[in-house]
Amino acid sequence: MRGFIGVIAIIQGLGGFAGRVWFDTEWGFVGRFVELPLAAYLGLAVVGLALLLWSGHDGKKRES
Repeated sequence: MRGFIGVIAIIQGLGGFAGRVWFDTEWGFVGRFVELPLAAYLGLAVVGLALLLWSGHDGKKRES
């Protein structure tokens, strides 16, 4: 579940960042609910990446 949420967070973070930088609009669902500064979208993507890595590491630990 963490991996799925991590992928969604990465997509929302990178999409929101790219939309605001290059197209002057906000992409994704996060921009519809809250107004975030530009750096927060990158932070959201980093949190998503951390969740994805945590999920992968936990899955490897369970296999051992």
